[in-house]
Amino acid sequence: MIRRLAGAVLATAAGGTVLTAAGTAQAAAPAAPSVPAAPAPPAAPAAAAVDFTGTVALSNCSGSLVRGPRSRDGDKALVLTNGHCLETGMPAAGEVIADRPSTRSFTLLDPTGRRALGTLGAIRIEYATMTDTDVALYRLGSTYAQIRAKYGIGALRLSMARPRTGEQIRVVSGYWKRIYSCKIDGFAYRMREAGWTWKDSIRYTPECATIGGTSGSPIVDARTRQVVGVNNTGNEDGGRCTLNNPCEVARDGRVTVRKGINYGQQTYLLARCLGPGNDVVLGGTCALPRPSAYPRRPSA
Repeated sequence: MIRRLAGAVLATAAGGTVLTAAGTAQAAAPAAPSVPAAPAPPAAPAAAAVDFTGTVALSNCSGSLVRGPRSRDGDKALVLTNGHCLETGMPAAGEVIADRPSTRSFTLLDPTGRRALGTLGAIRIEYATMTDTDVALYRLGSTYAQIRAKYGIGALRLSMARPRTGEQIRVVSGYWKRIYSCKIDGFAYRMREAGWTWKDSIRYTPECATIGGTSGSPIVDARTRQVVGVNNTGNEDGGRCTLNNPCEVARDGRVTVRKGINYGQQTYLLARCLGPGNDVVLGGTCALPRPSAYPRRPSA
């Protein structure tokens, strides 16, 4: 299911946060009477739990405030969500949008997810498509430094590395104010839903039972707290490659249907395409699809 809510109004409350935190303490065995007990080694610092820092809510989807490897504090900030969450409707297969004006607004949440800190406004759609991936990147009118100064919130960092099977992840929905906790179960070589095809999609273990409104949620690596993907769909009814029922297609063409399983799209390719000033630099080494009318970069 494409996880947006058509014509929805921002939800004010929904189920509690689903976030597991493991922490067990092992009691030391008593030392033998004749041997002094050795001092305990210092405990390793616990990894910070993933929360709602950098999370935003859209009118029909979720999203996140993100920055790339070359982003600077003075750059206009970026918001990441799905291509199918665009205010103009879902892009057709093969359609790529770049540098289109936008006045979309986003509700910035506090780290607990319980309070709206304010509204962030877009000035344009930097990049969006549902071809090969399902992503939309908005450029805001405010810089990262301005947002931090006003709200005390920093952006999530986009990972440059491809995630791996078995990694612990959190899918953080700003729309529902809910965090899903699971692992990466594997990757779909191709995933088809209605007329769209996505490449190398992330498949979750069943614990991440995402629902409508979770579209665009950042997929956060629980260890590094960096964004490795964006949540986008799931097979709702067991249908084969239809709307709301994506299927997996292997290299040999074999089709697999996994009813009730949910998916996201990787973002490391997007991170690698972000140049100075947070511009998406298409062509060259950037593997993202380009608009048909987009000018080719001159050869070096």
